[in-house]
Amino acid sequence: MYIVRMSSGETAGTTPIGGTPRLRRVERREQILGAATAAFGAAGFAATSLDDVADAAAISRAIVYRHFDSKADLYRAVLDRARARLQAAVGEPDYNESIIDTLLAGAAQDPDAFRLLFTHAAREPEFRAEMDQYHSFMVSVAHDQLAGTIPDPAWAAWAAHLMPLATVAAITAWLDAGQPEPRSAPDRIRRALDGILDAARHGPED
Repeated sequence: MYIVRMSSGETAGTTPIGGTPRLRRVERREQILGAATAAFGAAGFAATSLDDVADAAAISRAIVYRHFDSKADLYRAVLDRARARLQAAVGEPDYNESIIDTLLAGAAQDPDAFRLLFTHAAREPEFRAEMDQYHSFMVSVAHDQLAGTIPDPAWAAWAAHLMPLATVAAITAWLDAGQPEPRSAPDRIRRALDGILDAARHGPED
């Protein structure tokens, strides 16, 4: 036998007046994070209020505050969730050919989270530092994988900086185009990125 402790006004397995079942705390938090991901992805951090998030989740602002102390706290939780979900889809950070497949799968599973993480968050001054840190991590992973195949260290560093940006841009464009031909999309994106690797590995005299 166990007891699930709920926040004030949220009791598992009860139905309040009006007939809408209350959610367990973890379920409510996930609902809020999903609604916030869509709301922030549509309008950005500054233009999105907690009332907007509450409306998107069909709950009151007071319930949002039971789970998050502020809009910044909620936004950071949204980013953490997006990173965790993408990491779960990708697995171990290995920059090789298969990463296109896994990134596409993660992006297709939650397009709002992918766009928020890689497009919108980097434009928000309050979160720019942590997103720069995340980008640096991706560059480091790419460099570890590419340095052994690109003879010139300077061009290996160039490719390591460019490939993550180009990969994200290609996947974002694929989402914006309506996710065409999911089965062939990874190979098409790989072909688009092959030019970067070829330019890094071979000079004009090769």
